[in-house]
Amino acid sequence: MDLPEVNDVLLQFNKLLLLYNSALKEINTKLEILNDEFKFVHQYNPIEHIKSRIKSGESIISKLQRQGRDITLENIQTYIDDIAGIRVTCSFTTDIYRIVDMISSQNDIEVLKTKDYFRDPKPSGYRSYHMIVTVPIFLSDRVVPTKVEIQIRTVAMDFWASLEHKIYYKYEGNVPEHIRTELRECSDMASFLDAKMLALNEEVKEYKGHY
Repeated sequence: MDLPEVNDVLLQFNKLLLLYNSALKEINTKLEILNDEFKFVHQYNPIEHIKSRIKSGESIISKLQRQGRDITLENIQTYIDDIAGIRVTCSFTTDIYRIVDMISSQNDIEVLKTKDYFRDPKPSGYRSYHMIVTVPIFLSDRVVPTKVEIQIRTVAMDFWASLEHKIYYKYEGNVPEHIRTELRECSDMASFLDAKMLALNEEVKEYKGHY
């Protein structure tokens, strides 16, 4: 590939990143509006934190290589669902499904895939709710539906997932079995904490309802 071709590929890739950055802004704004509205109507905000990121070029290439696919812009758009990612952290498990419903009901959002790792945790103990959605990005000459991965989890499970990621990074994926076992046990503890805190919150709401 000569220099003009390389420059053209880089230009197209940067345009692609512009789309994904714009999609993150769109989803982030929608989530903030929904959270503000919910707080106004119900005096309660289901979302604690929102964090977004764009997958690095190295990670994108590595993922395509693991899939055995050619490194092309078309393959990037078709086969990589998590270039743009948003992580939503909430207090209670019920908030997760409330947020899922609010996102899914948006007329301009199309839900492509969902994975509920709360009801069906991974063997590692990982619990989260994943959605792959598309949101329309209005450019000057066209509208481009662009994919975003949304991960929704509780504060407790977000802490667990952060620790798991650090451990797997340190061991380069080869985590000793006894540590894997400890992680699964910690996941069960976090899930138990989520259930206890939800029950406590429901009891408090019922008590307040007597007034």
